[in-house]
Amino acid sequence: MEHPIILAIESSCDDTGAAVMAGGKILANIVAGQQVHEQYGGVVPELASRAHQQHLLPVVQAALQKAGISKNDLDAVAFTQGPGLLGSLLVGGMFAKSFALALDKPLIGVNHMRAHILAHFIEEPRPQFPFLCLTVSGGHTQLVVVRSPLEMDIIGQTQDDAAGEAFDKTAKLLGLPYPGGPRLDKLAQQGNPLRFPFPVNQMPGYDFSFSGVKTAVMYFLRQQTQQNPAFIEENLADLCASIQHTIIQTLMRQLRRAAAEYGLTNIAIAGGVAANSGLRAELQRLADELGWQVFIPAFQYCTDNAGMIAMTAHFQYEAGDFATQLASPDPRLKLG
Repeated sequence: MEHPIILAIESSCDDTGAAVMAGGKILANIVAGQQVHEQYGGVVPELASRAHQQHLLPVVQAALQKAGISKNDLDAVAFTQGPGLLGSLLVGGMFAKSFALALDKPLIGVNHMRAHILAHFIEEPRPQFPFLCLTVSGGHTQLVVVRSPLEMDIIGQTQDDAAGEAFDKTAKLLGLPYPGGPRLDKLAQQGNPLRFPFPVNQMPGYDFSFSGVKTAVMYFLRQQTQQNPAFIEENLADLCASIQHTIIQTLMRQLRRAAAEYGLTNIAIAGGVAANSGLRAELQRLADELGWQVFIPAFQYCTDNAGMIAMTAHFQYEAGDFATQLASPDPRLKLG
């Protein structure tokens, strides 16, 4: 068995994950989702923490069992230290600290956003350093120049809502059930993306802003449904396609500018929204036009999972970057 053998815990939001990695190879990656939030139309932090408490032990047991690893064989225990929901981070962090202490194993605290980027190194093809990574998730939108596994510079980020949040909130305005982003993506594939032009927010530098598109959609729908109450259902696919097109154009404008400015042609996208079909298609189109090499992790490593935490922990283990038992969760943990 190759070393180091690492157990990784992910509990930053509403997915409870455990993974086992040996010598940089994933042996098991188990995720338990939480259905409890659907009836509330969004993640309820208190309920998320309780669900993590229920799921964590079975998920860890399943990961060790699938990997064929005894807990005594582990070289380290890794956990998501932040950013994320405080209560959720606490559950995973306390479990990891107790487990590491009981086994007398070193502890590794991982930045969730760094892990999204390093998910690219779990499987081939892997990007060459330096590369530019657009990380798009429900809670974050960042443009990062990645120089090495542990050296990353954020050159742009959202000043208000994240792109994933914009997808979910506009989907809610259209009456789509939670989580709305994937449903909006599915409907958008049957619609005309140029039918309803919404404003593409032009931020200075490489920052992003998505609250404007949400407000524009809200006022537009209010105005149209006053004249025709059936407007949304009659135009649903075109509305989804137009909203998706606007969000993607906002992302691509900054990505394109940053790639040109920094002279980078290795372009990666990461995070849950990297699963969006419209984003993937537009990225591929730009790659063909500009000669980029594009990298997108496998779907299971795009959304929140412990495999990406394990991969990051593997690099930190090699660099001797360990945490102490005093490590505490940080909901606003910064990258770098």
